[in-house]
Amino acid sequence: MSEGAALEKKRYECLEDLEIGSAMSKKLRELGLHTVENLAMTTPKELEQAGINKKSAKNLIQKARLCMPLPFIRGDELVKMRQNILRLTTGSNMLDKLLDGGIESQSITEFYGEYGSGKSQICHQLCVNVQLPLEQGGLDGAALYIDTENTFRTERIFQMAKNVGLDPEEAIKNIIFAEAFTSDHQMFLLENADKVIKENKVRLIIVDSLTSHFRSEYIGREMLAERQQKLNKHMHRLIKLARGFNAVAVVTNQVMSKPDVFFGDAIHPVGGHIVAHTSHTRVFLRKSARGPVRIARLVSSPRLPEGEGVFKITERGIENVNENDSEN
Repeated sequence: MSEGAALEKKRYECLEDLEIGSAMSKKLRELGLHTVENLAMTTPKELEQAGINKKSAKNLIQKARLCMPLPFIRGDELVKMRQNILRLTTGSNMLDKLLDGGIESQSITEFYGEYGSGKSQICHQLCVNVQLPLEQGGLDGAALYIDTENTFRTERIFQMAKNVGLDPEEAIKNIIFAEAFTSDHQMFLLENADKVIKENKVRLIIVDSLTSHFRSEYIGREMLAERQQKLNKHMHRLIKLARGFNAVAVVTNQVMSKPDVFFGDAIHPVGGHIVAHTSHTRVFLRKSARGPVRIARLVSSPRLPEGEGVFKITERGIENVNENDSEN
């Protein structure tokens, strides 16, 4: 049997299985590469940052990629692979219907809107819902929550968990939390999240909000290119994690007003084309004229048509709108 054929039959569970030695393992972990899956999705250029020569980097990545599916498959095989996509309920029937059954795994879903439109509330609810069994719309897993605006509240989790029948004390244990203080810190947290995700059976990754630090730190046109490059890298890291661990990835985004727009929508999400192209599903949230009702508009999706749905935010969490609630 050739060496290549032997490698094809071997599967690696951790970095040490690659027979790279403790020194090399340490270098990889310093780059944030803690698992074989993560290494398989990196590039030789990234490994060169740790002093690994180009040839060795390519060999390492090739070994790691033997754990991944073949790069070329038939369309019917792709159909079977798509059957592994999971869907997480939002807690609202209309919002789930808008998203064709809930938020899907292995892709990025972006919720954007003005302050108080319900972005963080949805994130809190998803942290609870992901712990539900599959038959109840959950993923029977944990959540990873990166908070950039100090909006995460444990009290809210207790309320929502109790409403769906979960033990609040147990529910809060299944949320892995980190607060990001700068954009670089935010990127660092995500780059080193693979081990945490694997060890805690994380099925939901949240960044709330995606652009807050980038927006405040990179000011002016002269810094726009650098900001967009970092955002692009950050979001691609997120999609790698989502695909590598079959997890749901959710980001929230701030908006900006364009006063020179006289026709159409003057509210636009921050991040420009980079965020727009990398977010697979984009949902615009806005308040209604009355009380707790919110309106969600599906702006873009690879396969779903544009549309609108309504839900409400109460003390119990994200709920369906009833006949007594206004939709306007």
